[in-house]
This record gives sequence, structure tokens and C-alpha cells, in this order.
Amino acid sequence: MVTGSRAAKAEVITAVWKAKLPAASLVQKTREKRSELMISELEAVALAIFEKRGFANVNVEEIAAEAQISTRTFYRYFAAKEDVLQVRIRRRAEALRDALAERPSDEPPLHSLRLAVEVAVSAEDPVLLRRWIDVVAATPSALRAVLGGCILTLNAMMAEFFGSRLSEPADALVPTMLAAAAGGVIKAAETRWLLCGGNLATTMSQGLKVLEEAVDTGLHTVGRGKDRKSNK
Repeated sequence: MVTGSRAAKAEVITAVWKAKLPAASLVQKTREKRSELMISELEAVALAIFEKRGFANVNVEEIAAEAQISTRTFYRYFAAKEDVLQVRIRRRAEALRDALAERPSDEPPLHSLRLAVEVAVSAEDPVLLRRWIDVVAATPSALRAVLGGCILTLNAMMAEFFGSRLSEPADALVPTMLAAAAGGVIKAAETRWLLCGGNLATTMSQGLKVLEEAVDTGLHTVGRGKDRKSNK
């Protein structure tokens, strides 16, 4: 009887524990969503002030006041005002990673990247993106930091993707060069979009298609060259 009672009690405890898991997960997701919403709000407020007054002329206290929060709350989400400019890079990398995960594994990697970029960038707010680019372009110190963030975050993620598709380490020559080339095309597409307007996602897709076709042509040329040598 005692054994049966203990077993029944253990089953109840296990059931309660399992029942609590979804709730705990939901609470965690709710907290993360609130945090992301606050980060988005602070980014929008900060970018508006940066654009109006210049990045160097705005301090954290002014951003916090405009957002109607305390300075302490601002520092809960950002270590410094410079970190606000990294939000867009991180979010694009996350969105691109998710979009790439949806692509078929047997699809050519550059083709997968082109379609994934179009999906990820289509979801971005063009007004905030243009404001972000303008602020970064007008601030040399911020430009260096943002370029560094792109290399460390976005390019590294693309190199990881290329490495997984090509069965090579992410830091191998081919994955890193493909990621650098794609990153360059993305930046060039943003510049063209700023100057000429249009749809940014489409412009990026067209630019990456040029890279895709050029790389494919080069690979075919190399392959034909190897075939000729082997036939001699």
C-alpha cells in the first residue's frame, strides 16, 4: 500500500511538473516579446533623435527622456547608445537564418540565400531602415562599428550557412569569401536603394542574382578547364 501510494504521489508530482512546463515557457516567451518590443521602441526613438540632431549630439539621458523611461531602464537593454545601431543587424541575421532554414537542402546555396534575403528584408520597416542607414552614413565612428557588426554577425552567419551546404568549416576560404561577396552585394543594394528608390528586397534579390550567375559561370568554367586537363 505504501509503495502504491508513493508511486501515485510521484505520478501526480510528475504530471504537475509537466503541466507547469508550457506555462513557464509561455511566461518566458512573453518576457522576451516585451523585451523585444521595448528594444524596438527605443531603437525607433533613438534613430529619430539621431537623424534630427546628429548621433554625436545626443546622449542616453535624452533618449530615455524622449522614450519616457528612466536612464536605468535604457541601460537594462543597451550598454551604450552605440548599441542601438546594432539592433537592425542582429534582427536581420536572425530573420535571414530562419528564412534559410526553410530552404530545401538540395537547392544551390547562393540561390537559397537570394530567396531568403528577399523574404527577410521584405519584413523590415523601410522608413526605419532608411533612417538607420542615413544616421550610420553621417557618423564615421558609427559606420566603423556597424561594418564590424555586419562582419561579425551577418557575414559570419552566412559563412556558417555556406559551410554547412558545402560540407566545409564556416571559416574555410570558400564559405568566408562567398559570405563576404554576398555581404558586399547587400550593402551595394542598400546604397542603390537609397539613391534610386524602389523596393529594397527586390534590389537585393537582383544584385544577388548577378552574384549567383557569376559564381555559377565561374564554377562551370573551372570545371571545363579541369576536364580539358584530364583529357590531355
